[in-house]
Amino acid sequence: MIGAVPDLNRAELETLQLERLRATLRSAYDAVPHYRRAFDAAGVRPEDLTTLADLARFPFTTKADLRDHYPFGMFARPREEVVRVHASSGTTGRPTVVGYTQEDVDTWAELMARSIRAAGGRPGDVVHVAYGYGLFTGGLGAHYGAERLGCTVVPVSGGMTERQVQLIVDFGPRVIMVTPSYFLAILDEMDRQGVDPRSTALEVGIFGAEPWTDEMRRAVEARSGIRAVDIYGLSEVMGPGVSQESGETQDGLHVWEDHFLPEVVDPVTLEPLPDGERGELVFTSLTKQAMPVVRYRTRDLTRLLPGTAYPAFRRMEKVTGRTDDMMIVRGVNVFPSQVEEQILAVEGLAPHYLCVLTRPGNLDELTVQVEAAAEPYDGALAARLAERIKQRIGVTARVEVLAPHALERSLGKAKRISDRRPRSTPQ
Repeated sequence: MIGAVPDLNRAELETLQLERLRATLRSAYDAVPHYRRAFDAAGVRPEDLTTLADLARFPFTTKADLRDHYPFGMFARPREEVVRVHASSGTTGRPTVVGYTQEDVDTWAELMARSIRAAGGRPGDVVHVAYGYGLFTGGLGAHYGAERLGCTVVPVSGGMTERQVQLIVDFGPRVIMVTPSYFLAILDEMDRQGVDPRSTALEVGIFGAEPWTDEMRRAVEARSGIRAVDIYGLSEVMGPGVSQESGETQDGLHVWEDHFLPEVVDPVTLEPLPDGERGELVFTSLTKQAMPVVRYRTRDLTRLLPGTAYPAFRRMEKVTGRTDDMMIVRGVNVFPSQVEEQILAVEGLAPHYLCVLTRPGNLDELTVQVEAAAEPYDGALAARLAERIKQRIGVTARVEVLAPHALERSLGKAKRISDRRPRSTPQ
């Protein structure tokens, strides 16, 4: 059945992983000069892998490695065999480019079909895809997966929010695939048009591409009446569909371990951590042909847990922070998701916010700009949120409560941090 999760027990799955991992390491070593150099420098060869635990002996891959070999230097297949490329935005430097053979594209579509089915989608559903299309993997990944499952796809992409609402009302999609922050913008537009979100045909929201909290899930579900489930992926490993939350259990994302081998490592020492301990998520692809990745450091923070809806496949806890999203404010580690959690606990505030970092003197300061849910609003809201942040996160923050819709809406991944500190401190 298309989109079905393989009926494997844990021992069978690990046998399959070991077979595929050996093939991946051999392909990377033989066909990618970077991996040959990295393996040789670490004193390991593909044949040194005899158990899954031996993977810890192999070197990590980072985003910098992909940028250093821009555009096609990490490909394991001739460019003529690559039928598609995707890339990051490149806003912080050279973009990271990834490639796919036809078989890679087919595998990706099947895993996305599996993910949509796990979330609650079914053949024949109308699926509204509001992820961005183009070099970003979200839109086309969702599109091909929904088609593979046998759904009717509405390829709206991001933007034109007024039209998004019209199509949701007119076409009656049961499933929407979108970033959680942009879904909030769609709900705001429904309110503006006088459309009750609960009156639409939407039942399932598959949200990804950015961290979001369980508090956000509860707020979205209460407002829209849908079941909100998490999907995870990253372009460097494949795109969306690396792991998926079950729509029935909503208790974390089952990693599709027949195609991706997860590890969690200590972000400082980089030593592997046992299941159940939180650290940085690392992935090795097991079936990717055009661009296999070995021990790719995602920068996402999570932990691995036993499977529930699909017992052979481990779950990863919802990602609510990244090592490169962490703010250090006067010695306190702060993640945007922690701020979001406190905002959602204060009645009268909307989940639209921005963390602004400044350094007016010698010390960093954090200002949280957050929208009121409606006007007029209680002038004490700022003090309530500041107190919660102080008591529960342990950092002093200024809070500015803004009028509804004052903050810029994102059409894709939400921007949660604005770092306005000087780039260098005078000596």
